[in-house]
Amino acid sequence: MNTFAGFSDAEIIAATAPVRPPELLGAGSSVSESSVAEARQVFARAAWSGIVEPGDRVAGMLWTALGPESALEALISDEATAHVASRVGEVLGNATSDTPEGLAEVITEAFARWRPRLSATEARAHLARAAHLGAAFVVPGDHTWPTQLDDLGAHGPAGLWTRGHVDALAATRKSISVVGARASTGYGEHVTMEIVTGLCDRGYAIVSGAAYGIDGMAHRATLASEATTVAVLAGGVDRLYPSGHDTLLNRIIETGSVVSELPCGWAPTRWRFLQRNRLIAALGQATAVMEAGWRSGSLNTAHHALSLERPVGAVPGPITSASSAGCHRLLRETPAVCVTSADEVLQLVSIGQSEGLVSSGTPKDACDDLAEIHPFASRVVDAMSGRSARTPERVARESGLSREHTIAILGLLQMSGLIHERATGWIRKK
Repeated sequence: MNTFAGFSDAEIIAATAPVRPPELLGAGSSVSESSVAEARQVFARAAWSGIVEPGDRVAGMLWTALGPESALEALISDEATAHVASRVGEVLGNATSDTPEGLAEVITEAFARWRPRLSATEARAHLARAAHLGAAFVVPGDHTWPTQLDDLGAHGPAGLWTRGHVDALAATRKSISVVGARASTGYGEHVTMEIVTGLCDRGYAIVSGAAYGIDGMAHRATLASEATTVAVLAGGVDRLYPSGHDTLLNRIIETGSVVSELPCGWAPTRWRFLQRNRLIAALGQATAVMEAGWRSGSLNTAHHALSLERPVGAVPGPITSASSAGCHRLLRETPAVCVTSADEVLQLVSIGQSEGLVSSGTPKDACDDLAEIHPFASRVVDAMSGRSARTPERVARESGLSREHTIAILGLLQMSGLIHERATGWIRKK
């Protein structure tokens, strides 16, 4: 009997079929026509979605070079990382700047941080929870897969868990990403409503992050226009976050789609919000920042868009308004373009298609201070509690890092005065 990840082919097909509605496969296809190979790929990608943190470059390289199934088997079997690196190097060639030795080193480190989450039964549980919720799992190659996400390269998601209409993902091929401040003003919300309504009237879908403020207004204006909107979450699609937007998110599920690269049960963290932003930026043909403070998270989304050579527009505000300082910063420090109407936003799309854009600036976001301590410091801090001490093993599992890597970062954070150690573990300073 053929097996994969400890399960028979029949078990793999039974686990994946409930999250694979026929519309994913295109006209004339059905779930029953899914091959064993496809079921294995879906199972592997579902497993990877719970093993790696969003945007993991090493995982992306392995999926590209070996395929998600072979990459998962290499991790399960604990294949020698030098051999894995050799296989990856043969396929990617000049597509990776890593030397053979460097590639083996980063894969060794990656295997160490992934193993605490390696569980075949948990992979099947991801699928079961999604099926119980009525969610679908969309993977590259599906009829409705938003191919613009492929521009993320090795930083792309293993797949997308989605609630609502999976066809809404295909609609994002003609969409604008609209983001802005949580602490929005009446001015920002009014401008958002006017511009989004105009974009919807012109046949565009709207992508945003369902946060309070500008995001929420963008979704509401789209729903009022009876157009398609997609909300990208930083946690599992079973956790409608923020909770104050439960009603809004359920309305989006009725006509559009709520998506995440993380499986059901996973909580949003600051790191995952920042990584979620790369999906918002990649989904839209352009990103429009309606209103943003000096350190707004929407600047991070704009930076992701610019790094993908997507055009970015920023709405100006009063020079005395702190809520527009981030938009003015984008206009001054990056190739972002001033926009004041739906037509001007759509001009960005035509400019981007004909010329492309290259980022010349890097807006500083809220995690820069932690990034100066260590690139993964934010993940470790997110995995800690300000009330109860946590062991290095638990912090490692929650952050998706190896125990050794976690301990090293904990030491750096302690020296920086951000955490302290108790007899029972480490605690974050409030």
